[in-house]
Amino acid sequence: MAYASKKEDESGLSSYYNNKTTIIQEARVFNDSPISPRKCRALLTRIVYLLYIGETFSAQEATTLFFGTTKLFQHKDSALRQMVYLAIKELATTAEDVIMVTSSIMKDMQPNSEVIYRPNAIRALCRIIDPSMAQGVERFFKAAIVDRTPSISSAALVSSYHLFPLAKDVVKRWVNEAQEAVSAKSSSSFFPGSSGGGYLNFGSSGNSNSGYQPIPSTSYITQYHALGLLYLIRQQDRMAVTKMIQQLGGGKSGAGTTLKNSMALCMLIRYAAKVMEEDPNVQRQILDLLEGWLRHKSDMVNFEAARAICEMKNVNASQLTKPIAVLQLFLSSPKPVLKFSATRTLATLALTHPAAVASCNVDLENLITDQNRSVATYAITTLLKTGNEASVDRLMKQITGFMSEISDEFKVIIVDAIRSLCIKFPTKHVSMLAFLSGVLRDEGGYDFKRAVVEAMFDMIKFISDCKEQALSHLCEFIEDCEFTKLSVRILHLLGLEGPKAPQPTKYIRFIYNRVVLENATVRAAAVASLAKFGVNAVDDGLRRSIGVLLNRCLDDVDDEVRDRAAMYLKVMKEASLADTYVKEESVFSLAALESKLVAYVNDVDASAQPFDASSIPKISRAQLAAESTRPSTLDTIAAPATRASASPPPPTAAETQSAYVQQLADIPHFAEYGTVLNSSVKPAQLTESETEYQVTCVKHIFREHIVFQFNVSNTLPDTVLEQVVVVMQPQADSGLTEDVVFQIDSLSCANSPGIVYVSFKRDNPREYTTTSFQCILKFISKELDPSTGRPEEEGYEDEYQLEEVELSAGGDYIIPSYASFSSEWDRLRSGATATETFSLGAMESIKAACDSIIELLNMEPLGGTETPSSPSVHTLQLSGLVTGGGGKVLVRCRMTFSRGQGVTLELGVRAEQENACALVVSVVGG
Repeated sequence: MAYASKKEDESGLSSYYNNKTTIIQEARVFNDSPISPRKCRALLTRIVYLLYIGETFSAQEATTLFFGTTKLFQHKDSALRQMVYLAIKELATTAEDVIMVTSSIMKDMQPNSEVIYRPNAIRALCRIIDPSMAQGVERFFKAAIVDRTPSISSAALVSSYHLFPLAKDVVKRWVNEAQEAVSAKSSSSFFPGSSGGGYLNFGSSGNSNSGYQPIPSTSYITQYHALGLLYLIRQQDRMAVTKMIQQLGGGKSGAGTTLKNSMALCMLIRYAAKVMEEDPNVQRQILDLLEGWLRHKSDMVNFEAARAICEMKNVNASQLTKPIAVLQLFLSSPKPVLKFSATRTLATLALTHPAAVASCNVDLENLITDQNRSVATYAITTLLKTGNEASVDRLMKQITGFMSEISDEFKVIIVDAIRSLCIKFPTKHVSMLAFLSGVLRDEGGYDFKRAVVEAMFDMIKFISDCKEQALSHLCEFIEDCEFTKLSVRILHLLGLEGPKAPQPTKYIRFIYNRVVLENATVRAAAVASLAKFGVNAVDDGLRRSIGVLLNRCLDDVDDEVRDRAAMYLKVMKEASLADTYVKEESVFSLAALESKLVAYVNDVDASAQPFDASSIPKISRAQLAAESTRPSTLDTIAAPATRASASPPPPTAAETQSAYVQQLADIPHFAEYGTVLNSSVKPAQLTESETEYQVTCVKHIFREHIVFQFNVSNTLPDTVLEQVVVVMQPQADSGLTEDVVFQIDSLSCANSPGIVYVSFKRDNPREYTTTSFQCILKFISKELDPSTGRPEEEGYEDEYQLEEVELSAGGDYIIPSYASFSSEWDRLRSGATATETFSLGAMESIKAACDSIIELLNMEPLGGTETPSSPSVHTLQLSGLVTGGGGKVLVRCRMTFSRGQGVTLELGVRAEQENACALVVSVVGG
């Protein structure tokens, strides 16, 4: 289909000729007698063209055109009939009452109808029929799938693929026909005979479409389509898919396979790789098949097999030998696509197995000068990951030569490869920093500049020798930076690192220039950066100078800049404010803050009191950076994406907490309890995973109540459980009184899991009750009537013993929270304190004692103290928050270890509340 030329567009001829209104008016040509095939084909072409370029027809317009088109079934011209089916297929999604044309289409679908447009009829019928009619056309599709003509068989297979989501049960019955289509056979293609007026009968108005003479086809494309349908039908049955792969694989050498289409083999390899990823037990068998396909005559199959092995989980060096050899041969191929695919795959593999890829370094070096810059970029990226320290300078010179010739996307790949190389070879930081500073001055987009800046950030963080030089390069960059986000990030970094430099004053000029010359966002960031220099300044003269600069900012036209300047001038005068707003190392956990804010906003009664931020746990800035760090561009762009996992990512802790809050809010009785103070992070498993009834427990702590949420699943498909409850028996004198139980009225396999709630009232809300509960699952079991699918009238009472549920301090009452230990420890000196000594004779090392205490208390280890530096003496520092107004609690564990006696622990606790202090001591002592 030719598009209109520029000259025609300018003259308006094309816009008139392909105008929707014009076409609808010209549609009366469909009613002419006799029908003119040439005119009708031309008009149908224009209709399809409009649809393909995004033009839309209203339902009435589409219906008019659709039924006008169906009148052309009266004419026997083959080319016209093909065009009719193409138009019907496109209009069917918009037009109304399209099902009325089904009988006309089915006439052309008859197995004995040897016409060129039978495949077109099959494709059109797939769009016309609704799911309820699928069974009525089953015999037509079955016959077409096994037809000896490849175009008919392929059309039926592809149509079946599209019908599958709508009529799964019907299409699943066609599995035998699809299996027959996969097997190699003497297939044919067809062209009309010489009596028809040329290929597709264009220009012919004859009514004769007598036979055609099949010409053997060597593509075997039907196998590709049939394999896709077979997998779609069997994808939920892993054993069936594995059996299909083994049957079609052709044995260990791959030579016995019945698949002769390269695309079908590639598809089979992808299915095999997926099965191997999901079921490690078949890895050895699948790997043998993949290694056999490495010797296939098709380059496409060789590459797909090699890539599948390279992307295997836990692949070892010996298993990579054969695929790397195949990829190495591709590196010297004259075909650019083979070189590109091989270098791209090796670049991915070099991230995890650089030593295995190193054998290809000689071939990769030859590709650095390849005229295809995409190939050259991947080659040099791979060399940067696999090369040694001696080759770094030589590679850097070669990179500099062609950086100006490649696109930003590939520049990012190069820069990120150098970013990882900086950490690998820190002694080469001089040449790499010189390269980065050079490309920073080059022209480029935001992604490229960001990649360079982040590479410099990493060098500042991990290589102390280059910190000053890198900061100087960044200062020069922001003098002429067009990207606000990058300027803000660099100013923030200067505020953190500049005051620690030997000569902090040399950075102030660059920062203040931003206040004078930049937009409001950058000016505000510059003010914050200047303030950090003033707060952290050792020299009083520097502090006064910063004060003068901030005073000038009080006249700024932007209110954000003025407010920041005023706040920081106040902060610089008071040390306590400086500690809180500038020097504070911890920040609120954003997930916990969001959850608390949502609960506060949704609680009608909470608005009477100010929002309490003291109950929100804190994390270190390093933890915040780790949570928000974007994946390296080296992992996302420089390497092709691996197969995505079929399972969705697990919900975050904040999402889980929000879901619990919503579930509890839906029950009016629990709405009276107030806000949830804390919920279990992970559900506790109370049954074995193989049992017929599976139960997990989540604990929700309220100010005066504790609610136990039991998630109950019934795995028996022929049994229904009614009146499902959990009977909980706490220990004596637990301080808890049962309040209410919400049962599950009916629980089947289909509606599992259901939720049973058991609520206890706390006799004294100021006490932190720790106890255990005996739990029994009670229900009435009823069998399902196989004929009606309904439960029988009679049932029997049954019960099932569950694991004990523990209500403990760690995880239920104590939440991890980051703090600056030394300053907080001193602050809590006047609060509640306790010191106890314990003998932990069962502990075999200080590391084991640290892990046990952290798990028991569920508190945040500070300053890396969770990893002992000495095997005999160590101090563990922990921080946390106690729910329900218990406030902050700090723990200092001084430990000594001697062989034979175990670990001796001196436990020091300081807290804001006496009961929180006693809670921690009782947990360790109990």
